[in-house]
Amino acid sequence: MKKIVLAGIITFGGFLTANAQCKTVSTLTENFDTWKDIDKCWTAQPGKAMLYAKDKKVTFYSMMSPKENMVLVTPKVKAGNYTLSFDISDNGGETTLEILSVNNPADTKSYASIVKASKITGDKKTINISLKKDASLGLKVMLNGIHQAVYVDNLSLKPKK
Repeated sequence: MKKIVLAGIITFGGFLTANAQCKTVSTLTENFDTWKDIDKCWTAQPGKAMLYAKDKKVTFYSMMSPKENMVLVTPKVKAGNYTLSFDISDNGGETTLEILSVNNPADTKSYASIVKASKITGDKKTINISLKKDASLGLKVMLNGIHQAVYVDNLSLKPKK
């Protein structure tokens, strides 16, 4: 009986730890160096293409499915004004990035554009973000050709002073 109770306590404690790690945040600092897969507090929406963590960055890869809606969704962020910055580059071709507010990562109808799509130019992006209510952020990448890739690294979200 003691073993069953102890196993239950350990299991329940594990659930509490997992949920505690995915609480709403007011800052994010992620260089993706330790990711072997998409972090459990983040969500990857690859469509028919691929969105994965490898080589210390996140890669959006079109494979044979150009024009897929591919979105990397952050953990939930507290309402407020923020500065979002990250390194972004591609392997050529026409690619764009749009920033979304995401109320529910599992429901794409809850995704709303907060920064219009712009061409990826292969440099550091710094964007001012305003969230009226707690929501996740979505980095939506559009790849217009086959075997295209976009790479995201060194993401930082800080409250604006």
